[in-house]
Amino acid sequence: MGIDFHSKENKNSYTTRHADSSWNEVLKKIVPIDAISDALDIGCGGGIYCKALSDLGVNNVTGLDFSEAILEGARENCKDYNNISFKQGNALATGLKSNCYDLILERALIHHIDDLASCFKEAYRILKDNGYLIIQDRTPEDCLLKGDKSHIRGYFFELFPKLIFKEKNRRHDSQKVIEGFEKAGFKEVKEVKLWEVRRVYNHKKQLLEDLRKRTGRSILHELDNQELERLITYIDQSMTNEKEIIEKDRWTIWMAIK
Repeated sequence: MGIDFHSKENKNSYTTRHADSSWNEVLKKIVPIDAISDALDIGCGGGIYCKALSDLGVNNVTGLDFSEAILEGARENCKDYNNISFKQGNALATGLKSNCYDLILERALIHHIDDLASCFKEAYRILKDNGYLIIQDRTPEDCLLKGDKSHIRGYFFELFPKLIFKEKNRRHDSQKVIEGFEKAGFKEVKEVKLWEVRRVYNHKKQLLEDLRKRTGRSILHELDNQELERLITYIDQSMTNEKEIIEKDRWTIWMAIK
């Protein structure tokens, strides 16, 4: 089935969160954020991380996404930020000028892309010399950790093994990403792991409703409505006495310099 990123029904699917402080702290450790004037968020979704970059002090932030419907939601989400602008474009051919950005962020993007070589080549072209490319995504190992009261995603694969096949086929392992950086000409590649807080729920019912809406979870669009209800029941029964729930996802972040 899969998510239709171009449907207006999904325009707000990626606008409802805020970047957690744990993400901000990692970014400040791996790049000199005070030296970043112009940043580009490729695959920006609803603009959540455009706002985070702005809040960290970046002067000008551009969000780029291939879906005009998603960008409509992003513009509304970021309407109070005068230093954020948006463009429609493809990660493999952005249409942007060369040597323009101090930092490019590609968060939760590359699992939608088979041709990493073209993706990284395009990022290299539009970065300034000594600019930074930040890739944040999940490796297969990140995705398939056991489900618990924090790692909700793990329950998806316990109940529906068919989703394991989907994840393994769309996720890139770390070595492939690093090799892609190096072939594109990047240097000083670094890798860090991050347990990023996705959202804090006041009670379990709030989490279950978020799952029912498939909010910001493209993998849940691989389930039909009946399967989704089975998953919600399974998670409800697996988390019997939970009140406040702090949901976290395990990510891999790669940084490289042009």
